Formats: sequence, structure tokens, C-alpha cells
Amino acid sequence: MASAREMRLRIKSVKNISQVTRALETVSASKVRKAINAVTATRSYATKAWQVLRHVAEQPGRDSLHPLLAQRKTVNNTLVVVITGDRGLAGAYNSNVIRFVSQRFDANPVPVKYIAVGRKGRDLLIRRGKKVVADFSNLPAAPSFMDISAIGRLAVEEFKTGAVDEVYLVYTDFVNMGRQVATVKKLLPLELEGEGLVEDFGNKSNGPSAAYEYEPDMRVILDEIIPRFTALQVYQAVLESQASEHAARMIAMRNATDNAKELVGSLQLAYNKVRQQGITNDILDIVGGAEALAAK
Repeated sequence: MASAREMRLRIKSVKNISQVTRALETVSASKVRKAINAVTATRSYATKAWQVLRHVAEQPGRDSLHPLLAQRKTVNNTLVVVITGDRGLAGAYNSNVIRFVSQRFDANPVPVKYIAVGRKGRDLLIRRGKKVVADFSNLPAAPSFMDISAIGRLAVEEFKTGAVDEVYLVYTDFVNMGRQVATVKKLLPLELEGEGLVEDFGNKSNGPSAAYEYEPDMRVILDEIIPRFTALQVYQAVLESQASEHAARMIAMRNATDNAKELVGSLQLAYNKVRQQGITNDILDIVGGAEALAAK
């Protein structure tokens, strides 16, 4: 059994760790509120942009309207944009994303390249022997659209030049404070069938479709709006992932603080037992010495 001095040092160490985890929980709670506000602030613009884009792209001859709408006959290469965090201490947040990527793309029939957004994801992908062609790490705590647009531009250029035939986006969708879900979305060629971004953002529109008049020309508008909307999807995914990361870190640090408190209680009980045993031994030694002196 450890000595009383060792027990005191362990108790002090665990208390210091609990102070750190409590501070990280407080910081993450503040950041997650800002991240949620940032996510909800972009939804109105993203919803309207999607409505306009979908209305334009549903015109006859979709594949000839714009290169980013054209489906490739054969797929020879795939590009995956993987969004993770730059720091750890967020529970299984980063490892869940990479595990999801492995389950989804390890058995892909064609070669896969990766764009890593976040240092943790980059390191895990390289460690697993994946081909990482670009790395975007150390993003600002509150990124602007300009900070993220380079990622979307790189994906668009890779698709336009024919280096890849499809682009996927993997990120963590923020559902609520207790639930964050790893999600994959096909980024290019742009998919308009099924549930669109409007439904994904929780802003369903059941009314009649809006009528738009385009100026100067539909193709000019597509040349501008499709690359911008692709970058907007990446931006929205980064915001969702940041909110998920802060929520996961806050929960992980809260659990760590609770576990530290329980450990301190257990160590304190063990320390009291050790100290009581030491006092009992000292009393026995004194009593034994007194009896020996009395016998003489």
C-alpha cells in the first residue's frame, strides 16, 4: 500500500487536473454557443442560394449547363474533403470522423485522395497511409467565408481539370449538445435530386416555387453561383464541425471533472485508512514499550 505522503501527492495531482478540465469545460461552453450562433446565421443565405441554384439547374439539358453539374460517365479518381479539429481532448470526436472515412472509402473501387481540414485528421490519415494532397490547419476560432473559400476553390479546380471525377465532403453534423453525427455529402458533381440543402438546414419550403428573372444570362450566373455555393457548403460544414467539436470537448471535460472528483473521494478514503493505520501502529508501539518498561 502507498504511504500517506504518496497518497497526498496523488490527491493534489488529481485536484490540479480537475481544475484544468473544469476550465476547459467552461471555455468550450462559451465557444460552443458562439459556434451555434455562427451555424444558424448562415442558414438563411445558404437556403436562398440553394433555391436559386436548383431553379436554374433544373432547366433542360442540365449536363450541358455547367461543368460542375455534369455527371462523369466513368469515375477514375475520388477526392474526399475531411474536416476534423486541430486539438484533442474532445473525446472520440476526431477518431470517429476518421473511422467513418475508413468505413466509407477504404473499399472504394477507385483511388481516393484526401484534403485534410484540421491537424488531427491530417495526422491520422497520414498514419493510416492515406494520400493527403492538401492540408488546411490552424483555422481561426471564428472563420470567415474568405478563410474557408480556398478549400472549395481547390476542390472545384481538381474537378474541373479532370484530376478527380467526384468530390465528397465528410464532416460532423451538429444535431444537439449531446449528439454529433459523422456525415458524408457528395460535393461535386452537384446533386440536386432528393433532399437538398434546404431540408438539411431544417428550413423546408412547402409553398409554390419562386419565379426568378436572371440578368444578364443564366450561364453567367451559373459560372458565378455554383463555385460560390460549393465553397459555401464547405464553409457550412466547417461551422457544423466546429460546433460539434466544442460540444464534444465540453462533454468530455465535464466527464473528466466528474471522474476526477470521484477519484479524489476514493483517494481521500484510502489516505484516511493509511493514516488511521499509521496512528494505530504508533499507539501499539507506545503501549508495547510501556508494558515492556513496566515488566522490568
